Amino acid sequence: MSRNLDDLRPEVRPLVDAFLAACTAAGLDLIVTATSRTLAEQAALYAQGRTAPGPRVTNAPPGTSAHNYGLAIDIVPMVNGKPDWNGHDSIWQQIGSLGQAAGLEWFGAPGSPYVEMPHFQLPNWRSVVGI
Repeated sequence: MSRNLDDLRPEVRPLVDAFLAACTAAGLDLIVTATSRTLAEQAALYAQGRTAPGPRVTNAPPGTSAHNYGLAIDIVPMVNGKPDWNGHDSIWQQIGSLGQAAGLEWFGAPGSPYVEMPHFQLPNWRSVVGI
């Protein structure tokens, strides 16, 4: 699993760069936890909480995640020096708004197909990859 921004495709990279710059300008400290994933890595994550131990962390089987095509990013904010995964703090709403303003689809927004607060992706990414 990659955390490298250079593994993102050129269709999404400018949006991600604008998003991260806006977060920095707002004084938010983020960690990029995922950019691209192989199909095998996606399969292992999808199995978690289903056929493998651990909590469910994704609703996307292999080949159905924008991460499999380098068109998504997962982040976590740092609050008081620690990653804040709870997703209920106001900081998440601020981050989500900045991501959406940069042109990304946020899975923490009302009406999202799934609730995955850390997940941002290129809208209509499926049309980019032909699925």
